[in-house]
Amino acid sequence: MHDLRRQALESGKTVSRKARSKQPSPASSRPGSAPTSRAASRNRAVSRAGSEEDETGNLSDETSFSTNSIDELLNGDATDPITDGWRIDLADRIQELLDRKRSSVHGREKCLATYVRTLTAQYAEEDIRGKEAELVVAFLKSIKAETSEKETIFAMKALAMTVVTSPSDLIYEAVCGPLKRVVSDSTSIPTKVAAVHCLGTCTFFGGASDDEILDNMAYLLEIVASDGSFIDAQDEAEPVVAALEEWGSLSTLIDDLAGESEEAAEYFVEQLSSSNPGVQIAAGENIALLYEKSYRPLAADDDWTDAISDPEDTPGVPKLVKNYDACRRTDVLKDALSDLASLNTRHLSKKEQKAVRSSFADILDSVEYPTHGPRYQNAISKDTGKQYGSRMTVRIHKDGVMKIDKWWKLHRLQALRRVLQGGFVSHYERNPVVFESLPIMITNDRQKAQREY
Repeated sequence: MHDLRRQALESGKTVSRKARSKQPSPASSRPGSAPTSRAASRNRAVSRAGSEEDETGNLSDETSFSTNSIDELLNGDATDPITDGWRIDLADRIQELLDRKRSSVHGREKCLATYVRTLTAQYAEEDIRGKEAELVVAFLKSIKAETSEKETIFAMKALAMTVVTSPSDLIYEAVCGPLKRVVSDSTSIPTKVAAVHCLGTCTFFGGASDDEILDNMAYLLEIVASDGSFIDAQDEAEPVVAALEEWGSLSTLIDDLAGESEEAAEYFVEQLSSSNPGVQIAAGENIALLYEKSYRPLAADDDWTDAISDPEDTPGVPKLVKNYDACRRTDVLKDALSDLASLNTRHLSKKEQKAVRSSFADILDSVEYPTHGPRYQNAISKDTGKQYGSRMTVRIHKDGVMKIDKWWKLHRLQALRRVLQGGFVSHYERNPVVFESLPIMITNDRQKAQREY
């Protein structure tokens, strides 16, 4: 099974025009929070769309770790080497987490950090088996108490890693309420962001029903529609980005979004006018996903005159039929996407502008041609005589390449990497839960080169 898995295997304010028109007076941001949010969110924007290794869209499996933002929490310590005695150390940390009587805040922070680092680097399902319920209770104590920002964020990260390592249908019901209270009531923006991401992970892997998934998507959409004011985070970009990202991830679990698509698209289109590139890109990627999901493969009994295909009618590219309208005004949307795909402004750095232009060129292409996925190229390969197609890939070790040719794949990949950080490849190879959520065949670069030659 292990070998098979290896073979079968990557600022400014957020107020939109509509939200501004509804506000009787501008809300003030918390002192000291805006600079951190702007910097972190703009870094997020570059990392989301500009982290590709080159123009073909390659994404490395390296990631950094700190307590300033979720993106920084995704990096650093988690990729540090784990000693051979990690099982013994993990058992000690678990015992320490379960026995809080004589623990200090600093001690719990260190213990949670070690637990997260170990579960990220190693697939430790056997080591936590039978202890999940007790661990969830321990994590919730830290989350509810919110004694320190660092302990609370680490506890939510530990909870997310636990549910990804050893899913249970009981976890979602136990954690949904406490996590939503943190999202709404915490005075820390990084803590709110971490709670949104943890809620998304626990909803995805923790046994939520379709109705519960849709309820949380509506909850996340409320955060987006209110530009964060719904959770007392008005004008803060990071919570809006987090809500957009988790909405996109959860939507990949729902087969038919006909009842949700137009309303969601309306709010996502509004966010395209945000001055924050992270918000714009996250909203745009959700729009591309909505258009992708509004089409289905042509069936034998369908009217062929209603089918669409690749503009060049490329062999092997399936013909599609529209199930429903993803957006009420596609013409207006295309104009907005076109403007962003050719963005030229002094308010963003060259790197940020490149990230925005690159992302929205892809998004516009997918809205116009739903058969096209991320990083689609019409250029003809000299080796194969065929179009390159979607060229976004994730490199696995030295020779393996995972092709991300659909928006749903990109959303799930990004969600997994937010949780697993630098341990993504290790979990993808060993953790069946991770593999089954993104079952993509991995090709071998050297073998591919030999075949093409």
